[in-house]
Amino acid sequence: MLHPLSDVQSLTIGNNTNIWQFCVVLPEAKIGDDCNICSHCFIENEVSIGNRVTIKCGVQIWDGITIEDDVFIGPNVTFCNDRYPKSRNKDWKMEKIVVKKNAAIGGG
Repeated sequence: MLHPLSDVQSLTIGNNTNIWQFCVVLPEAKIGDDCNICSHCFIENEVSIGNRVTIKCGVQIWDGITIEDDVFIGPNVTFCNDRYPKSRNKDWKMEKIVVKKNAAIGGG
């Protein structure tokens, strides 16, 4: 189910996955089966989300992040794909992040 108030641009969304209102999913993101993406989430392009993943409200998932199967991500969890973030960093290098199978990340 894709809520009509979500902006899901990806065509790679698994079976029985719910994406709720005010979510943005960019075109190259991959989301598996039986996932629940709660409201107000942002999922960037270079993202892979496994099967049976729950992502609670207010989570942003940036390029370079892989979330394996059966993961729970609590509300307002913030990921960062830059080890030394700063404005206009010409030397920026994307850090890869892997959240392993069965992991649970609490809120905030």
